Amino acid sequence: MLKRGLIVTGAVTLSIILTGCFQGEQSLEEMDPPKNAEEVDKLENPEQESEAKENKEASGEEAPAEMVARQLYLIDANGMVAAQTVELPKPETNEVASQVLEYLVKGGPVTSVLPNGFQAVLPEGTEILGLDLQEDGTMVVDVSKEFENYKAEEELKILESMTHTLTQFDNVDKIQLRVNGYPLSEMPVNGTPINEGYSKANGINITDTDTLDLIGSKPVTMYYPTQHNENRYYVPVTQYIETDSENTYQSIVQALLEGPGFNTNVKHVFNAKTLITKAPKLEDGVLEIEFSKDILKDQEKSMISDEVMETLVRTLTEQQSIDAVKVSVEGIEKIVNENGEAYSKPVTKQTFMPTEKL
Repeated sequence: MLKRGLIVTGAVTLSIILTGCFQGEQSLEEMDPPKNAEEVDKLENPEQESEAKENKEASGEEAPAEMVARQLYLIDANGMVAAQTVELPKPETNEVASQVLEYLVKGGPVTSVLPNGFQAVLPEGTEILGLDLQEDGTMVVDVSKEFENYKAEEELKILESMTHTLTQFDNVDKIQLRVNGYPLSEMPVNGTPINEGYSKANGINITDTDTLDLIGSKPVTMYYPTQHNENRYYVPVTQYIETDSENTYQSIVQALLEGPGFNTNVKHVFNAKTLITKAPKLEDGVLEIEFSKDILKDQEKSMISDEVMETLVRTLTEQQSIDAVKVSVEGIEKIVNENGEAYSKPVTKQTFMPTEKL
């Protein structure tokens, strides 16, 4: 897929890469489709499609470019890193990972498609010189010298944006960086250590914490809604919560009920009186949680807010063991969404992001 600037590390040879093993850009052709991206199927009738294309070319009519939805982690108006789904031209050579990184560059091709209130994150002029996906899920990214032209306060946002944009591909777990072929053990401006790579586990939009026992705390990424003009989206915020192996899921839900804290510019969607009435139970990938009636937007209709449900599901399904969430309310036989539709089955992330393919 990506054929330029290919870096081969260790004992991996070029011949192995070209055979389609999970090394380098070539392996991206066999990746699961990226999260929050539409699946591009093979044409049902390639001969008919080719003939139509030739007719358009003969008549001088230019065929419209085939577009595909991709997730780009950009900077919003509040300085937070958040995902936006953007329609990008399908690369002729299937250089998917290289393309999404190029669309993170300031002044680059993303300029004409930037969502309202958002800006790109990589320094202007940055070029993606090569990518190498290793067997352990590490994507080695080689960038040009212009990458180093950023301010210290932008450093974490750059790392978070690149990491979360690339890990939308299921077999990319973390990234490592090189500048003109030279490995970086730390970021060039503010010295953030990256020798072992940078992953989603490092967090995103990390909030300040007054938790004293950091050893007994766990970083968890929560999702909160926000809005800029007509653009409504969710912001991931990493918070440290006190937990242990017996009540991890309850601690996460309780942290959501308490809210994101100050200076995050996101919306707290839960009623302050809401209580967890039964300890969450995980079975076969489905987490069951029961709340008090205070969680409902309309108790007479047994209606739960769409934002409440989406906040719960997005956050909890970030946990590796959770595939879906089943929400119940004490004393209520069934709950419905804002359209009056009953939640008869456990809710997955795809309920709110129908274009996502896992």
